[in-house]
Amino acid sequence: MPATEGPHLRERLGSMLFSRVAGPSGPANRARIHHTPGPRWFGPDRPIRTVHGDASMFIGGLSALLLQSLHPLAMAAVAAHSGFRGDPWGRLQRTSTFLAVTTYGTAQDAQDAVDRVRAVHERIRGATEAGEPYRAADPHLLGWVHAAEVDSFLRAHQRFGARPLDAAGCDDYVQDTARVATALGVVDPPRDRAALTALLARYRPELRATPEALDAARFILRHPPLPWPARAPYALLAANAITLLPPWAPALLGLRPVTGPRATCVRRSGHALTRTIRWAMAPPSRPT
Repeated sequence: MPATEGPHLRERLGSMLFSRVAGPSGPANRARIHHTPGPRWFGPDRPIRTVHGDASMFIGGLSALLLQSLHPLAMAAVAAHSGFRGDPWGRLQRTSTFLAVTTYGTAQDAQDAVDRVRAVHERIRGATEAGEPYRAADPHLLGWVHAAEVDSFLRAHQRFGARPLDAAGCDDYVQDTARVATALGVVDPPRDRAALTALLARYRPELRATPEALDAARFILRHPPLPWPARAPYALLAANAITLLPPWAPALLGLRPVTGPRATCVRRSGHALTRTIRWAMAPPSRPT
C-alpha cells in the first residue's frame, strides 16, 4: 500500500461514517459544539465524555433501541410519531447531535437542546391499539427510555470501549447522565449503577414485545437502510448489540443470541469493528 493510501483511506471511511451519524450539518455542528466558549455541564475529565465519545456507542445505540422497544407505551409513541422508518438516518442524526450537544456543548446550548426536545415531547400523545393512553412527556416513560439507554451505552463501553471504566467511573457515568435526564423531565433518575439495575428490574413487569416492537426489531436487524457492501459489518454490529441485552430480553423479541464458540467469534468481531471505527473517526494529528 502506498504511504499515502492509509491516511486517505482513513479520511474517506471516517468522513463516510461521520456523515451518516451527524448528517449534512455535522461539520458545522461539531465546530459549534466543541469550539464555542462558555461553561459546560460536564468537564473534560467526566466519564460521560469518555463513554459518549467512544466507538462502542455504535453497538450500544443499537442495543438501546432494541431494549427501549419492549415498553409498549414507549414503542407506540415511537411507531406513531418518530418516523424511524421513513427517515431513519434523520432520527439517528438528531439523536447523535442531542447527545453531542448535552455532553460536550456549552451549558446554554445544552439547555436549548433539552428545551426543544421537551417541547416536542409535550405534543406527542396518543393511545396504543389496546386503548392504553401514552404521553411522551410522561416522567415514567421518560425514566424507562433513559434507563434503557444508559444501561446499554455503559454495557457497550465496558465490553468494547477503548478505556473501560472502573467501578467508581461507572457510578460517575450514571451520575452524569442523571443531569441530562433531570433536565428532560425524569423524576429521581438513578445516580449509580446499583440504582440503575434496580430501576430496570422495577420496569420488567411492564415490558413485552408488541407487534410494533417486533416490526422495529426486524427493520433494525434485517432491513437496515444501507448499501449492500455495508450490510455485513452492520450485521456484526447488530449481533453484538443483541449479546448486550439483558438475558431475558432477546427471547421477547424472537431473537436467539449465539452461544459457545460462535459467541466468542461475534465478540471478537465487535472488538475489531469498534477498533476500525475508532481509527477511522479519530481526529487527524496536527503537524508539529
